[in-house]
Amino acid sequence: METIPKKPETVVRLYDEKARLYKFVMKDKGPLKSLEAIENTLQKLGLSKNEIRVYIYLARTGMLKASEISEVISLHRTETYRILRDLEKMGLVSSVFEKPLKFVATPFEKTLDLLIKSKKLRLQLLERKKRDLIDLWISLPKAEIEYARKEVFQILEGEEQIDLKAEELLMKSKGEIWVYTSDSDISRFYHSGLLDKLERIEKKDLSVRLLTNDSTKSRFFIKELKLNGVRCLSTFPGGLSSFIIVDQEQLLFLINRNGEQNDELEEKKEKLAALWTNYEAFIKALGALFSELWNSEM
Repeated sequence: METIPKKPETVVRLYDEKARLYKFVMKDKGPLKSLEAIENTLQKLGLSKNEIRVYIYLARTGMLKASEISEVISLHRTETYRILRDLEKMGLVSSVFEKPLKFVATPFEKTLDLLIKSKKLRLQLLERKKRDLIDLWISLPKAEIEYARKEVFQILEGEEQIDLKAEELLMKSKGEIWVYTSDSDISRFYHSGLLDKLERIEKKDLSVRLLTNDSTKSRFFIKELKLNGVRCLSTFPGGLSSFIIVDQEQLLFLINRNGEQNDELEEKKEKLAALWTNYEAFIKALGALFSELWNSEM
């Protein structure tokens, strides 16, 4: 009976060091999800995609020659050797004194420590250079131009960039902050520390108002807060994204963008994005809506 060949997309070819042969293993969605999270973290810590591929394969397989790695991950041998040398300089790979030359990966836990320490050192160096760079900038000849206030906008992508922008707006607030959030976003606001910042701002005698829908999830997070200006809406407008208005002058409006889909079985992931603007008409429109909803629950 003729066997039906499996689709190439459903199998992974792995090298068995003990048996000294390649074996084909069915992909498992669980481990693949875990590997995806690890790859994303390593990329944020400064490794390139190919460096991550080489390191992960070597770390999960054991001691290998450059040619063995390049064959399995379909990367040119010269490029693989260069990446191995670069990883060695970072302390993430070691050469084994054998002929032919083989490589072994630094344990994953130690690799994370090294990459985090390296990133911290780079940030410390940038902090030290900050003052010098500002002085150099100030010393540059300036054109005598009077800048009029312009209405502008900025698109931010990713939780980190959005959280940094939200923190900047909150810390610079001089009067009032209005936050409109659905229960799908309130947990992210809570875990990012944004709601804690609202608590601290309210203690400085600034006006803070938080509107959310009346749900079990929202009430759970509100219960954890010591925030006075909170109202839960019994009738919550559907389809309206969460937003933050600061001093009636600046707006941060959350946008969910559909991400890429890797295969038929994997659901589309939403990429978090946000629009920041000082566009007066837009801010007034959302401010009027916020006021109407706030007063409707009095």
